[in-house]
Amino acid sequence: MLKFKDFASYNKYLGLPKPLNNDIDVGYYDPPNMLLKSEPVMVDFYRISFKINFKSRTTPDTKPVTAVFFNSPELVMKEGWDVEPTYTGMYLQLSKKIIEENRFLFRTYLDYGQHEALYLTEEEVQEISSVFRLMFKYYESGKEHFSVLLSYVNVLISLVEAFYKRQFSTDPKQYNSIVTEFQQSLIDYYNQPANQLPSVQYFANKLGLTANYLGDIVKHFTQKSALENIHEIVINKASELLGNNPQMNTTEIAYELGFEYPNYFSKFFKKQVGLSPREYRLQHKAKLQKQ
Repeated sequence: MLKFKDFASYNKYLGLPKPLNNDIDVGYYDPPNMLLKSEPVMVDFYRISFKINFKSRTTPDTKPVTAVFFNSPELVMKEGWDVEPTYTGMYLQLSKKIIEENRFLFRTYLDYGQHEALYLTEEEVQEISSVFRLMFKYYESGKEHFSVLLSYVNVLISLVEAFYKRQFSTDPKQYNSIVTEFQQSLIDYYNQPANQLPSVQYFANKLGLTANYLGDIVKHFTQKSALENIHEIVINKASELLGNNPQMNTTEIAYELGFEYPNYFSKFFKKQVGLSPREYRLQHKAKLQKQ
């Protein structure tokens, strides 16, 4: 596997122009003059690729697509690529430094996986192309207009966010199945011994998705974050154990749920329910006695 830590070495490998900036690199694809087949690759920066009429030779029966693809640091393109030289498009590369310094300008999908693409309509391609032309203009002008360039990067990313919401809404069947699988996995989590608290990353791995992608889909369709959905399951299970298992003390219940520290369980439960585990038990017992 090949690893690339900077734009310059990666661009040279692909056959792209030498970057003008170490933090932001903007350019247009020229497939006939680029590397069309590669072994597995990993880059240590963020890449957003806008590819029009893109077709992989590894899937010859599929139609060409027009889509936005993402690569983030440490994400390995396991299969490499083998593509037709017929596509067009643009690319935007962002260093980890520029992301960290301006995180408020960016969105979670920068960490989406390469198989979690955004498929574009013709109108969306036109919008993105228009913004990209302006962005490229200020990229070529150098450091003098770096703040303007960064602003256009933000506009471009905001457009992508809006288009993702459109994609989630126009193909609900596909995404509802993901939400259903997530919710079923939540229900099943405590059917086996829990060595740790359930996490978004755990369920993302189980579904073969990145955590951010899963989180955004769940938020879009349930109006609650993936973590809020997880917390509901933990609280429901905790309430069940507190109410139905008087022989178990709070420490035992905390470990049963996957908490590493019983004190954290008590604080978590009180924050979510408004009662400590002990207070909840007393209240539950009093309700039973009145029945």
